[in-house]
Formats: sequence, structure tokens, C-alpha cells
Amino acid sequence: MPRAVVWFKRDLRVADHAPLAEAAERGPVVGLYVHEPEILASPEWSPGHLAFIEDCLGQLRDRLASLGSILLTRHGAMPDTFDRLHDQWRFEELWSHEETGLSITYARDRRVKAWCRRRNVRWTERPQHGVVRPLASRDGWAGRWRRRMNPPPVHAPTSLTGPTADETSSLAAEDASASDVRGDAVNPMVDAQRGGETDANVVLHSFLHERGEHYQRAMSTPIEGWTACSRLSPHLAYGSLSIRTVHHATRDRIESLRDDPTAGGWRRSLASYEKRLRWHCHFMQKLEDEPEIEFRNFNRAFDGLRQEDRSCWTAEEQDRFDAWVGGRTGYPLVDACMRCLDRTGWINFRMRAMLVSFAAYHLWLHWKPVAEHLATRFLDFEAGIHYSQCQMQSGVTGINTVRIYSPVKQAIDQDPDGRFIRRWIPELADVPDEHIARPEEMPPLTQHMAGCLIGETYPAPVVDHETAYRAAKQRIFDARGTSRARQEASRVYRKHGSRSRRTERR
Repeated sequence: MPRAVVWFKRDLRVADHAPLAEAAERGPVVGLYVHEPEILASPEWSPGHLAFIEDCLGQLRDRLASLGSILLTRHGAMPDTFDRLHDQWRFEELWSHEETGLSITYARDRRVKAWCRRRNVRWTERPQHGVVRPLASRDGWAGRWRRRMNPPPVHAPTSLTGPTADETSSLAAEDASASDVRGDAVNPMVDAQRGGETDANVVLHSFLHERGEHYQRAMSTPIEGWTACSRLSPHLAYGSLSIRTVHHATRDRIESLRDDPTAGGWRRSLASYEKRLRWHCHFMQKLEDEPEIEFRNFNRAFDGLRQEDRSCWTAEEQDRFDAWVGGRTGYPLVDACMRCLDRTGWINFRMRAMLVSFAAYHLWLHWKPVAEHLATRFLDFEAGIHYSQCQMQSGVTGINTVRIYSPVKQAIDQDPDGRFIRRWIPELADVPDEHIARPEEMPPLTQHMAGCLIGETYPAPVVDHETAYRAAKQRIFDARGTSRARQEASRVYRKHGSRSRRTERR
């Protein structure tokens, strides 16, 4: 019977885990998770991600132990870590899911593939999303996605055959602790969600049966969206829950409500959510098909439109970036969202789009440093979605509608009574409702009465909204109007554009 290592990456669960189920049928199995120095050193990494991963690994370790095997956690480069493990516990098979990630994970997978050939180890990868590898054409992609999602989730193994007691003791002696991996890094996400397969299923059930009725209406607001949104994104990002499991649970819930005349809101909201599960994979497919979008514009006609190299930034550009990062732009909803992300690692989609739009248009900053910072603040960072969206909200795809969000209008529309703003910006706690979106317009006496002195206790706007808006709109539409931009847009659409009919806006 062949001995196998199941290599866990962003699939930290036992349910609907085809590699684990298949390996379990063939022989002894050891689970492995590797904290890779390259990933830990990447500009997208955050200690908050590690905390969530550690939660997941703790529950995964317990599940594998209850089934009869072990989970090893190592800290080291790849494939060197495989070399050491292979010397300790010779295995013939390696099982894992496909991963669509950063360029460093793509390069690592190529090294692992070469290592497997040298060591005569059979590596089997299985898809875990609707991402198709390789994809010749976007035509028909939605149908492929449905065919991936329609089969029922794979049942977790009922038992596993693990290494012997002596082997287990020897193997576990080299496990890496969380403190070994974390070092001196401090996790700013003190109010973030907890990870793990058990937690994921609790969140899924509460969304489908308790919180999700008003999802369609409430998902755009930072207050109501906090509970009305699924909150499953970090679990999907790290695979403590599979997207197919969520798809089937959502379909089952919709079906159970079909004949309930009082459940119209539920049905509409869950149908809306179900579409977004496909969008999840749609955006990941973009990175799978063109890994270069991690580094360069989708539409190359926009190259040079903004300065990417921070070492070449002017002092003004650096000041604008620092104000945005620190939640000190003078635009209350922008600042509240940035401060919220620092502590919680989550904000709803509309606010994410506004943050990128504001940085790209009002502050005229390149999407790459903006994306890297937000990656460290998004607990649910998923490279394919993240870089696709950051480019889209910056207007450099050439195929998407240019949306320049007004931070003032968004504050008025999405937080009209200022509850969210006041929660995260205590300096504005006593500012009257009529000034909460634009506190700089308070008369001096009102500022004193509210204990909020603009330019002292809370900053004046870092840029003037109208001036920045007009300048950005002119520049982006001038760039879009060139013949090269139109030619590039045709290429981008052929390679990446959705072939589905346009659905509702978020």
C-alpha cells in the first residue's frame, strides 16, 4: 500500500477534500502544512492571516487525530521541507488541491513538481474551485463552473491509517510552533473572525437561517452588512469551507423556501448570494489565466498612467498614501473603513471598492502599493480576486465601467446617521449628524462644541473632492479614448470578460 502525504495549503478542512478522501482509500496518510518563509515575507502577508490559519490548523489537527492520523506543521522552504520529511517517513504519493495564488506559489509548485520527478513521488492535484486549468477560452466557462459545483461535496473519510506511534513521535518532534513562525510580528486584527472548519459551518448556518434574509438590500452598508453579509470569505480563502459546500447548502435552503409565501426576501437574497459564488471563481480565473496581473496592468495602454515605484513618489504622493493607510484623510467614511480593517480584517464589498477608488482617483495612487497594503488588512485575502478587483476599481482594465466613488455621497447614502463613522473615529463622536459626512464644513463654534477642531483633532481633507474628481475623470477617460487602449480592451475582453448577461450591481 503506498504511503501518502496530503499537502494542505488553502484547503484547511476534511469535508469535501478530494485529495484526502482519495489518499485515504489507498494507504497510510500523513497531513502536512508548511509555513513557507517566502509567503511570510511577501508584502501581502499579515500576522492576522497567521492567526486565522492557526485556528484552522488546530481544528484540522484534532479532526485528523480523531480519524487516526496526524497533521504535521513545518516551517521551511519548499521543496526542502519535503526532502526532510521524505527522509524521515518515505512516501510514494503526494496529494493536494490546485492553488491559484501569488507568483511565489506558482514558482514553488514548479519546484515541487521537479522534486517529485527526482524522488519518484507521484503528485496528484485536484481542483477545489470552479477555476479551470488550463482554460483555452472563456466561452462556456459558466457551464463548466456549474458542472464543477453540481456533484455533491465529497464526504470526509470515516477513518485514516496514520504512521506508527514511534513514527508519529519522531515526526511531531520537528513541528513548528506558532511563536516560531510569528516571531516578533504583532497581529493588529484583535477583533477578527476565528478560523476553523467548525466555526465555518456555524457561520454558514447562521447566514442561511438567521442573518441572510436582507442580504440583497443590506450588503452595501457597513453597518447592516456586518451581519447581513455571509462573512464566509475568510473561510473560503483558507478553505475551512469549500465553495461547493456553500453552493449546495445555499441551493438546499432556497429549495426549502420555495413554497413559503413569506420567504420572498430570503429567496431573493440567497439567489443574489449564489451568483456571487460564481463571481468568486470568475475573478480567480483571471489570475489563473494571466498570472502577470499581479504585477502589471490588465490593459497595457495604461502603463505609466500612475507612478508604481514608491521610491520615485513625490513627498505629496507619499503623504497622501500615508494619510490613506492611517485613516487620516479627512474623509470620515474612508477613515472609518481603514481603521475598521486594521482591527477586524473585514469590511463589506461596497466599502472596499470605495477605498480603492478613492486611493486610485482622488489620491491618484497606483493600484499595486494600494493592493499590497489592503492585502495585509483583508483577513480574506485571495490573490485572484484581490488583484482583479484592485485593477478594476482603479480603471485600468479597459473593459469595466469607470466608477469614481464619492466618499461624501457614500457616507450620506450608506451611513446616514454616522453610526459606523462614530464607532471607528472617536474624534467625531459628538459631531452633529448634518456635518458627519463633511466635518470640515462645521462653523468654528460648532467645532468647539463638538470637541472636534479640523486640522487639529481631526484632519482637513487631504484633497479637495471636486477638484480631484474632475482631474481624475479627465485623465482616465483621456487614457481610455486612445486607439491602443481600445485595442487592448478587446484583447482583455476576449481573454477575461464574462460571457454571462450583466447581473445586478452591488
